[in-house]
Amino acid sequence: MDLDAFRALEPWCWRAPSAHNTQPWRLRYDADAIRIGWDPAHTLPAADPTGRDLRLSLGAFVETCLVVAADAGLRLEYAADHDERHRRVGWLRPAADRYPTPFRTTDVWERRTHRGGLAGGVERDTLAAVDAVARQAGGAVRTVPPAGRLGALLRAADRRLYADPTVVAELRRWLRLDPAHPDYHADGLTDRCLGLSRPAATGLRVALAGYPVLRPLGLPRLLAVAAGDPLAHGGAVLVLLAPEHLDRPGEVEFGRVLLRNWLLLHTAGLAAHPLSQLIDVPATRTALGALLDVAPHRLLHVIRVGRPLFPAPRSARRTTDRAGPAPVP
Repeated sequence: MDLDAFRALEPWCWRAPSAHNTQPWRLRYDADAIRIGWDPAHTLPAADPTGRDLRLSLGAFVETCLVVAADAGLRLEYAADHDERHRRVGWLRPAADRYPTPFRTTDVWERRTHRGGLAGGVERDTLAAVDAVARQAGGAVRTVPPAGRLGALLRAADRRLYADPTVVAELRRWLRLDPAHPDYHADGLTDRCLGLSRPAATGLRVALAGYPVLRPLGLPRLLAVAAGDPLAHGGAVLVLLAPEHLDRPGEVEFGRVLLRNWLLLHTAGLAAHPLSQLIDVPATRTALGALLDVAPHRLLHVIRVGRPLFPAPRSARRTTDRAGPAPVP
């Protein structure tokens, strides 16, 4: 296979989404295949102790690689080969045909997380389309009924996470609240992507720096309030449901489903904002499961979706060194 041809596409492949924008995936080029693995230094053991978000991110990266390669005319397929000990999920290898996908590199490039205002919800046809993608893999997509209880669950989840010193320390590591930060243009969560003004970013940085002293005085509750209510910015809330029994390799596969659905929403003119804190906290995960009348362990991903009221800033990537995608055949 032409390894150099795929290597040139890496900056677009790295546009895949990941929790806290840690970009955990790593590629290793062998003679006749490309190994897809991960770097433990770019995972979130405190916020993601089960590795669910890691495996979803890796699956999204796999799907992104296949979309970008197909759009460039390369014939690649993915062979799953999950190995926790060697930190590997599988291989990209030569295929007889291009990967069948309706998406293009431009879709990968233009897709982004939108934490700002969203208008409306999801049209019936679009909801049916994303649900069909999930059902092909044994899952489903459900709309959370509009109710005040969801806002209360979000606030409770935020308070619980901010009350955990290990989660907060991990968050601080990946926050980029000042353009002078050495990794501001490389990875993590920037003030721009979080929608923070300069005074708000400065205030958050100061508050987190004083966390050990201020935590007993009620700082977690104040941070949760300061985070605001994303539901107030509009949009509908969708939940990706897993099959009843889903193992770790299966979570990687559902990361591929997640990416397909996110691109489908994007091509329909919609933007998405993950609300993973709802299922990161056991109590709110259980409550959300009860609200949807599904087993809590089936809740795999939660997003707020709608038509963006303004363009969202592009998040940083370590290997993105171009102004935009090159022309593709």
